[in-house]
Amino acid sequence: MKRIVPLSLLYLVPLIILQEQTRAVAFPKAFGQGGQIKMLYDRRQRPQSVYLNNKVHIVFNAGGQIGAQPKAPTEPMAVTYDPATRKFSEVVKLGPGKKDHHYCPVIWADGNDHLHVLFGCHGSPGTHLISKQPGSIGGSLDDWSEGPQIALRISYPTMYRIYDRKEVIYYRTAGHISSWTYRITNDNGKTWIGPANDVTDMDRKGRFEWSSYQCSLPSKDGRLLHVVFFAYDDNREDDPKRYYNPRYKHQVSNEWKYNLYYVRIDLQTHTVINFDGESMKTPIDIDLADAKCIIWDTKWRGAGVPPTIALDEDGNPAFLHVLSEETTEKHNYYFVRRANGKWKKTTIAPSSHQWNSCHLARDQDGTLHAYLIVGDRYLDTGGYMDSYGGGDVEEWISTDQGNTWNRHRDLTPNESQYPDWKYNNIQPVTRPDGSIVDGMLLFYGWKDKDAPEAKAFLLHEE
Repeated sequence: MKRIVPLSLLYLVPLIILQEQTRAVAFPKAFGQGGQIKMLYDRRQRPQSVYLNNKVHIVFNAGGQIGAQPKAPTEPMAVTYDPATRKFSEVVKLGPGKKDHHYCPVIWADGNDHLHVLFGCHGSPGTHLISKQPGSIGGSLDDWSEGPQIALRISYPTMYRIYDRKEVIYYRTAGHISSWTYRITNDNGKTWIGPANDVTDMDRKGRFEWSSYQCSLPSKDGRLLHVVFFAYDDNREDDPKRYYNPRYKHQVSNEWKYNLYYVRIDLQTHTVINFDGESMKTPIDIDLADAKCIIWDTKWRGAGVPPTIALDEDGNPAFLHVLSEETTEKHNYYFVRRANGKWKKTTIAPSSHQWNSCHLARDQDGTLHAYLIVGDRYLDTGGYMDSYGGGDVEEWISTDQGNTWNRHRDLTPNESQYPDWKYNNIQPVTRPDGSIVDGMLLFYGWKDKDAPEAKAFLLHEE
């Protein structure tokens, strides 16, 4: 039986993890403290780690003052973990403290194994740093050089290695109602080139201020980019009538996003294609999305964070999505995939919040693993740190192509060491090519509902 070893990025304390009916004790090495909300970001902004030359390089936001008020400044940081010794390096601070949690860094490696970090992105170009030595975060900011600006305005950057050892960044171009697009580099980040038209611009001109949140994942050969998104009226006029949800018969907010839409992008030709193989005129607006790209009409059931994407053995996308049910305080996780010419949805387990960001993976033998944030009740404390969900960490599996699911194990740090803590934003550790490293997961956790005192965790299986 494998032993689960969760590694805290922040304090030297013992952790006890429950695997099925067996407990194993580990003593993680600690460094840094004071994580803000989304210390490790949700799936709109990735990756926060890269596995390169048998080392894991991780970026995160931390350094908040104990007992500080909500939205206190935190700093972008990097650290390296050695799986062979199970030790962390010293933390390297990469920039000044900022209050905006969107400024959380992402990290990737170029074709020459130099590490790249991008942070400070929220409708801004952000800061692009490149390590001076391949495969090393160094010992200080002096070991990094400033890289070229990627775009004038970036929000929610997600980086991937694609075909011919190029890299792509998929991102939102500005504020809520702005477009989503991508840029590609073929010279290790020196220059970035985008398509003639952006992929989506949901705003319904002259009517409503439609917006979307999106997630993407490249195909195994890196020639396609799968994109899934949902939509909502940003309602900048704050018109109560536009917030009315006919399913629940009361006003909600723009925290609730509806439906699921899917397209794939040919990164060589820049053609955008719907699930039927039909080329789309870009940028896609809400009307075209409703007509040609919708894969699930949720009938006013809402979500906060868009789905996780995984690919099957044939390269077809499947999704892990959280969605409201009979009330806005009840949610379930769904496995969504194409089967017999239709989009099939199967309930996995209840969710404690519409913003719980989880992970979906598939073994070579076809076993599906859903790493979920769960809880006995809806997380609604009114606290800033709790406002984007949280709960316990569990793994659920399916051995029959997602038709049935069973709880496999509890991966939550032991309650005696972390009483009343909550966790969120589970993500894999990935290699430069995007492939998932087996037996490693990242997430972060916190107790105080307001103060920036979160810790990050690396789960490393022996």
